[in-house]
Amino acid sequence: MKTKHYIFLMLITISMFSLAARKAFIADDLVGTWKYMISDVPTEYQTGSLVFEQKDNKMTGYTEGTAKNEMKELTVDQGKVTFTTEAQGSAFKYTLMQKGDTLTGMIASQYGDFAIRAIRQGK
Repeated sequence: MKTKHYIFLMLITISMFSLAARKAFIADDLVGTWKYMISDVPTEYQTGSLVFEQKDNKMTGYTEGTAKNEMKELTVDQGKVTFTTEAQGSAFKYTLMQKGDTLTGMIASQYGDFAIRAIRQGK
């Protein structure tokens, strides 16, 4: 009976470590600089960079276009990347999906929703 419990506990432990390792791999795969293009916005806001960094086992980052803005509430889960930024007194919510070296999604703001596409720069 104790052997069954022991095996069951071992399987649960292995599963938890596998999930943690998978999440870490996905997050690590995001680290780097991504050049973005935003549709239907004024020219000065159309291009820039998303920079993702791993610091103290935590994913951090910033956007860089007309200004450098910290990514807040950054989450990465199974290829879905979400975060918010603030610029000129407005909040912007990014919802992106990663497929290889491409991020695609939307930016929601008080000015409307805008499509965004980013390509990884080097590895």
